[in-house]
Formats: sequence, C-alpha cells, structure tokens
Amino acid sequence: MNWWQRVKTFLSEIRAELKRTSWPSWKEVRGTTTVVIVTVFIFALFLWVVDTALFQMVTWVFTHAG
Repeated sequence: MNWWQRVKTFLSEIRAELKRTSWPSWKEVRGTTTVVIVTVFIFALFLWVVDTALFQMVTWVFTHAG
C-alpha cells in the first residue's frame, strides 16, 4: 500500500469516527461555556485578591523592617 492510499484510508477512518461521535447540543455547549467563563473570572478575582494582599504585606514588611 503506497503512502497516498494510506492517507486516503486514514482520512476515511477519521470521517467514519466523527460520524460515530456523540456531539453535545448547542444548549449544552452554551451552558458549559458559561460555567467555564464564570469559573475563570472567580479564580482570577481570587488570585488578584491574594496577590494584592501579599504585595501589601511584603511592602509593609520592607518599609517597617528598617
């Protein structure tokens, strides 16, 4: 089997596998995307608060350490 025939076989197998795949509905996609975006913003806010607090503590230590 030459390389061109192997490529054609590979691509046809990919097409067959994609037809067997169970795809989510648009409602499910929107729902999970919303959850991911909200979670990212919550973690970003949390990390911003922790970063700001640690920065303030380190700044205070260096200004009062003498």
